[in-house]
Amino acid sequence: MTKTIFITGAGTGLGRGAALGLAKKGHRVIATTELTAQKTDLLREADEQGLDMEIFKLDITNQRDLAEIAKHDFDIFVANAAINEGGPLGEVPMDRFRALFEVNVFATLESAQLAAQKLVKKGSGKIIFMSSMAGISATPYVGPYTATKHALEGIAQTMKAELEEFGVKVATINPGPFATGFNKRSAEEKWKWYNENQHFTRKEDMIEQEEGLQEFDPEDMIKKMIEIIPADHHKFRTVYPQETEDQLKETQKERWDMEI
Repeated sequence: MTKTIFITGAGTGLGRGAALGLAKKGHRVIATTELTAQKTDLLREADEQGLDMEIFKLDITNQRDLAEIAKHDFDIFVANAAINEGGPLGEVPMDRFRALFEVNVFATLESAQLAAQKLVKKGSGKIIFMSSMAGISATPYVGPYTATKHALEGIAQTMKAELEEFGVKVATINPGPFATGFNKRSAEEKWKWYNENQHFTRKEDMIEQEEGLQEFDPEDMIKKMIEIIPADHHKFRTVYPQETEDQLKETQKERWDMEI
């Protein structure tokens, strides 16, 4: 069945791939991008592929942009927009930490509230939060992003219980590490403020963590998103790939026995 799907953060990466793929499957896609330049580029690609998509700039931290959500009718809202930045939690500048929460938690929830108001009125629909494996696990030097995604997990689980009686479903999609450039961009940001003469965190430890990240082909995750987003029934939490799900389940078990 054809659905109308509103997706934020569709200018790059998994969001962009999913928006194009969903449109190819015949769904009506409203794809929004943080920047006008991203909008122009996505419009070009949609045109080249002969896809009928509604595409416009929507920065979820901008109140005028957010107001656009209320003007559109949709069945599914995908809160995908997010930023990523690494760094040791014991030393990360608080303005950087707050900036991540502003986008990944506060603005994301505000966008989901606007979607919830529309869907509750309709008495049906679904909100999907793009979370991460970082919403369940905790990796050194990825703490700022991890903290935001842990908050998002709490938001999604609570909203699921609160919106059920109104006919609105809530779910998360939790990708493992995919080679979209998102992780690499986040790793770079900390070097703008980190100074090995001033900070106690060892530079080589952070570099080792970055180099140890094994990334998967994003096309596989995009296919999974295209399958899950329009589906009427699926798990509350979709972790992908399977090896990431297995790893996270093991991590959660270990936490119950963790000692200090």
